[in-house]
Amino acid sequence: MAIARVTKITASSGKGFQDAIETGLSRASETLRGITGLEVVEQKAKVDKGKISEYRATIEITFVLD
Repeated sequence: MAIARVTKITASSGKGFQDAIETGLSRASETLRGITGLEVVEQKAKVDKGKISEYRATIEITFVLD
């Protein structure tokens, strides 16, 4: 029987939401083993002078415990 855990992280990017999500997953995979999936919980953007300057994604990453 496998036991999984979910952790929530927020990542940002100047390129777009997809890049923010991939950056968050890449960073999480450096320290978490057994990642099996993720869910995008929230997407936000920082706006400067009427233009998006930063994309932010909050994701929940699921991983199986050893």
